[in-house]
Amino acid sequence: MPNRNGFFAKNAVVLKSVSRVVFGLVWLVDASLKFQPGFLQNFSSLIALSARGQPSLISGWFAFWVNATSANPVFWAYVIAFSELAVAVSLIFGFMRKVGYGGGFLLSLLIWSVPEGFGGPYGPSSTDIGTGIIYALVFLMLMVINALEGTSRYSLDYYIEKKVKWWKSLAEFGN
Repeated sequence: MPNRNGFFAKNAVVLKSVSRVVFGLVWLVDASLKFQPGFLQNFSSLIALSARGQPSLISGWFAFWVNATSANPVFWAYVIAFSELAVAVSLIFGFMRKVGYGGGFLLSLLIWSVPEGFGGPYGPSSTDIGTGIIYALVFLMLMVINALEGTSRYSLDYYIEKKVKWWKSLAEFGN
């Protein structure tokens, strides 16, 4: 039987919301960096750089993204920047959490698999597998927590659901 008297158990509602907001602030900082001129101007070269040294088995994946983003790199840079901003807003305010967590999970995997190059190429000097996969796992854990614990009263979704019954379909995993 779980111990419901410990600090984390007693404060689970607040801690899950604080964790969500802090993670959202990380995404907000990341999104703000994407709006910087350096990122916007160098987006296409960043994608091309991630393709270097990758195994031939996945070269088609990188070739696709290099070609897709080189046609209009500023457009793609803004797509990424606004997507990260939307994820940050969802996390910080607890707004459309189901959509935000799912979108954040997919965006994290996309970031990990394209600009982070799956964390590779791997070699003797490799030190980690990239942050995108870790972010994806955090989103997965947020989905599990949401499914187990339900609506957080420290979210916009909590208040919207009181007025709009169908809103749960955009906010909740376990309902």
